[in-house]
Amino acid sequence: MRLSPVMTVMQNAAQKAVRRLLRDFNEVEQLQVSIKGPGDFVSQADLRAEQTLREELERARPGYAFLMEESGASGSENWSWRWIVDPLDGTTNFLHGLPHWAISIGLQRRNPDGSIELAAGVVYNPAAGEMFWAEKGTGAFLNERRLRVSARREMHEALFATGVPFAKVSARKREQFSHVLNALMPQVAGVRRFGSAALDLAWVAAGRYEGYWEFGLKPWDCAAGVLIVREAGGYCTAPDGTELNDLPDDVSIVAGNTKLHARLQAIVADSLKSGA
Repeated sequence: MRLSPVMTVMQNAAQKAVRRLLRDFNEVEQLQVSIKGPGDFVSQADLRAEQTLREELERARPGYAFLMEESGASGSENWSWRWIVDPLDGTTNFLHGLPHWAISIGLQRRNPDGSIELAAGVVYNPAAGEMFWAEKGTGAFLNERRLRVSARREMHEALFATGVPFAKVSARKREQFSHVLNALMPQVAGVRRFGSAALDLAWVAAGRYEGYWEFGLKPWDCAAGVLIVREAGGYCTAPDGTELNDLPDDVSIVAGNTKLHARLQAIVADSLKSGA
């Protein structure tokens, strides 16, 4: 499949960064790990991957701004194009030897009217050999296969994903999560927690899940995945239904197929009210 120039840049950068990540993953017990906070780790692997991604993306598109998990924002505040990068989404899985982690690269565009849109996204899980990708208006793909969200209509047949709050998450967010889970569990076939928001969104796009929700994400966790879900024919919004393009620092998200997104969104919104 012939890729556009920008998608070629994104996939090449991800593939170059992942070479060292895979070596580190195979020797994970030898990594030097510093603790940022309970349940939130940063390793040499994160930092090396982020450096490689920055170098590759900057060389190919000089002048683009960056928002990166480890090094934060850089470049012009009045950027026209901005990379949003998570060099290792699913760090805790990685550090425990679980092969469910990904590189996530999103690309935002600022339009002449000042509005911001998601233009392209890549979520790459090298352990599974899966490159999820999309550009606005051209569809979503897994490697060279076109993606479509699930067609399931019934909640009792549906499988949903989420991120279970861990130690550093506030008591309020933990309570909100419990309200959603208690409302949803009796209605559905199952709820899964795999530990990578980027891959959760990609799996909604691939039809493996009917939907996904989570509170308190960062832009780099979800920028690429939001677009991939949309381009696969699904919906990806805030709990109140607003579109996610100019991603805030604290992102709450509801993603789903065309049949069940509204029902998941309603459960999340109602649970947030009751848990406020």
